[in-house]
Amino acid sequence: MRVTVYAGSAPGDSPVFADEVGRFVAELAGRGTEFVYGGGSTGLMGVVADRALAEGGKVIGVIPRELVDAEIAHPGLTELHVVPTMHERKQLLAELGDAIVAVPGGVGTLEELFEVWAALILGHHRKPLVLLNIDGYWDPLVDVVVRMAGRGFLREAERGSLVSVTDAAGFEEAVRAWTPPPPRWPAPDATQAPQAQQSRGEDLG
Repeated sequence: MRVTVYAGSAPGDSPVFADEVGRFVAELAGRGTEFVYGGGSTGLMGVVADRALAEGGKVIGVIPRELVDAEIAHPGLTELHVVPTMHERKQLLAELGDAIVAVPGGVGTLEELFEVWAALILGHHRKPLVLLNIDGYWDPLVDVVVRMAGRGFLREAERGSLVSVTDAAGFEEAVRAWTPPPPRWPAPDATQAPQAQQSRGEDLG
């Protein structure tokens, strides 16, 4: 299996983030999982690459040209794709993974997560979408999902479209048990990578 990881380029305010992300990645890499991520060497992105490589895992980075220096592109990856734009970065990240996991991060991580989540709801892909919820980091987002469903902006079948786990075992179980929500209407080809949406506001609730 190949997993796309959305991760922050900062380490966060506690060593627990790096420790738990490193443990998560090392356990999966030790069982043969390959990784795709944003290509940087700093923060939690760097932890993803370093721990996977230390376990002998394959790591593919995707980074836009403008961020090669700002995020300090990792020099030791199995593959590094340098792309022209952020849009192409997000597209390739989503395309290359069989499943997608968001570990703690900032605005960029949220942007990647929300775009691929919207594509899932619209039926443009059927890939598992998982939150690695370290130290309760994603609890507010989980609460928002429940609130969106409760107030009629997510359908009941979409309530579980973001799965929260705390470790590698939980992630593997979530992937095995994954059932994608029914698409709101048929997509041209739901096996393809998520596409950027240019939809009206009412399309997603």
